Amino acid sequence: MQVILQQLSEAEEVKSKLCVVIVSGHIITEGVLLFGKADFYICEGFALSQSGDVCCKHHYSSSVRDSFICSMFSKEKPTANPSCRRYPYEDIKEAHFARFLLEDNALEIFMRNGQSMFLAFQNKEHLPAFKRLCSVVPSLKGRGVTDGIMNMKKTTGGEKTAIQKWQKGEMSNFDYLMHLNTLAGRTYNDLMQYPVFPWVLADYDSETLDLSNPATFRDLSKPMGAQTDKRKEKFIQRYNEVENNDGDLSARCHYCTHYSSAIIVASLLVRMEPFAQTFLSLQGGAFDVADRMFHSVKKEWESASRDNMSDVRELIPEFYYLPDFLSNSNDLDLGCMQDGTPLGDVVLPPWAKGDPQEFVRVHREALECDYVSSQLHLWIDLIFGYRQQGPAAVESVNIFHPYFYVEKLDTESLKDPLKKSTILGFISNFDKYPNSHKNSGAKETSGPGHAPPFFFRPDRLKPSVQPVKELIRGPVGHMVCGEKEMLAVEKSKLLIPPLWNTFFSWGTNDNSCAFGNYATEKNFAVSESLADWGECLCAACPNPNTIITGGTSSVVCVWEISIGKDKLKHMRLKQALYGHTDAVTCLVASEAYSVIVSGSRDRSCILWDLEELSYITQLPGHAASLTALAINDLTGEIASCAGAHLYLWTMKGQLLSCIDTTFGPEGEILCCCFTQKYEWDPRNVIVTGCADGIVRIWKTEYTRAQLPSYQAGPDSPGSPQSGVPEKPELNRSQTVSRRRYKNNPAVTALAISRTHGSLLVGDAWGRVFSWTCEG
Repeated sequence: MQVILQQLSEAEEVKSKLCVVIVSGHIITEGVLLFGKADFYICEGFALSQSGDVCCKHHYSSSVRDSFICSMFSKEKPTANPSCRRYPYEDIKEAHFARFLLEDNALEIFMRNGQSMFLAFQNKEHLPAFKRLCSVVPSLKGRGVTDGIMNMKKTTGGEKTAIQKWQKGEMSNFDYLMHLNTLAGRTYNDLMQYPVFPWVLADYDSETLDLSNPATFRDLSKPMGAQTDKRKEKFIQRYNEVENNDGDLSARCHYCTHYSSAIIVASLLVRMEPFAQTFLSLQGGAFDVADRMFHSVKKEWESASRDNMSDVRELIPEFYYLPDFLSNSNDLDLGCMQDGTPLGDVVLPPWAKGDPQEFVRVHREALECDYVSSQLHLWIDLIFGYRQQGPAAVESVNIFHPYFYVEKLDTESLKDPLKKSTILGFISNFDKYPNSHKNSGAKETSGPGHAPPFFFRPDRLKPSVQPVKELIRGPVGHMVCGEKEMLAVEKSKLLIPPLWNTFFSWGTNDNSCAFGNYATEKNFAVSESLADWGECLCAACPNPNTIITGGTSSVVCVWEISIGKDKLKHMRLKQALYGHTDAVTCLVASEAYSVIVSGSRDRSCILWDLEELSYITQLPGHAASLTALAINDLTGEIASCAGAHLYLWTMKGQLLSCIDTTFGPEGEILCCCFTQKYEWDPRNVIVTGCADGIVRIWKTEYTRAQLPSYQAGPDSPGSPQSGVPEKPELNRSQTVSRRRYKNNPAVTALAISRTHGSLLVGDAWGRVFSWTCEG
């Protein structure tokens, strides 16, 4: 019970306790959901006794009565020690009703930091659980069960709004497909209902993709079983030859397999954990024959579109954002092909240049291109729309076995454990949602009201004649581009999201910190919390409840804060992170990737998990003390700066490129940032601001280059890193500077406007200039 008591907030009152099944991928565990006053708690490895007491599973039998679920528990490896996690109600972004094992009995709760929980309930208890959430969660207040059953279509950003935003080009194809998957009950938390994405390309042979040629793409108006006329006719023949046998496995359909299933997902992600173990579990403890494993993108396409009558699979979202699943970085023994070739990394098409990152970038670019945008609604009709069932599905050669349609299953079938087990081998949910055509070529920058992104034509960049803002108390430290105005504060100050109307400041003689109002420039609270940790040198604020500080103590401190109406309610130390041996000089954090990156005078650069507040890995080999850091929230790339050296890393800590940017004795990089217009756009750049007063813009290009091999040692902390050929090399694209003169002020801060039309440059004299493209 101490596990739970340690998590309960002060003066907590538990209002309600419910038995839940926690679904995470292929792992199913029993737990208890507790509703408190301001927080809810998910206690994994606990059960509810008949008297309503919370009991540890090690000392109490399961309170789950469903025999099939209990059988899933018994197949798991023994669970680790029971755990309990606290989640504030105010952090909940959304909640949806969902199905689990064919039944309407689950809730999926989405948090603002991107995390989600999939909870299945007994005896329809998901209904009162949803009602309670609606009564206490600010973002859900006023909702009813009817709204939930209708998949929350009345919520902000609901179906109608999403379609309109997508049609206008204000929502990417990727985001709209994820939206539809969520509405249809598909979730990363359940492999049987994993999000489904389309194959969009048919060209896996060319050195370069021509995204203006329709022949480059698959036919999005047809399911995978009808991509070739020969295969299509075979499936039509199958449909016409089989009579409807009322639920028998030989029921009338085009396809007896599905475009998505747990084994399909696990097979595509088998090179990553926990999916390798999931695949082994589904396969009876051993990998499949190597030739049948996922080993080539081209072969997978040919199987699903042409060669294999039992394969009509579509893709998963990872093909459009996650290069890691294409590499056998864990050195799994996947066996050998018939020709003796060991099965390792996935073989990529020529246009990917042998690099999983380039494959994902080009593949995402193809998904977002004008041709796919104009055709995508046809595929949506097949998967989520009116061409799933009925005459339209027959005409489209898109009829699957009846077991794949949950609404066609009778309740008696689901009560029979044996029959239910058989059906679960086939099942994969989908639902109906209307959609319509997207305006081809629609982009956020279209129309006369938007300037072209500043980095498209760096040779035409010109600064504002006068500063757009001037600070009188010192160098510019932090800038934010809001909806209507640009905000800026001095060094040793940090604006707090999401409203940016409050600042956090440090650097006083007594090492205290303060919180103030941006509009009045006055402090409303002073805290002694930092006093025990030496001089603070840097800070980061990933969300309104968290501040991260670093300084001379060499410790990274993560603080939990609560601010309301110009009042500091509390500032508590959540975790002290130890890893550096000298002062921490720069910090950056990303909620999108749940990561903190810290740099130190000792030349070390460490990645920490923002959620778990634990060590992840180290970025080795920096040539000097760390001076600046940046994270690309779209791609996960990290830029680190040490003196005049600029490094580019993946989120896993793999070095992509490095360059010595030295242009003189004052060339130390003091700040840097990424452009993040579209993650698939190769024109994106890295911007650096230096002590010599010059802003430099860098682009990445593919070139054959051997990166340095780093050996662990006192001068380059971290594990060995081998050189990687065929990786991006940073090349100077353009130098931007105002007229140079004696004592040119250093560039101390950079920011990019929301439309990417302007680059904002802050300097050591407290001035902010705006650079835009002329003409």
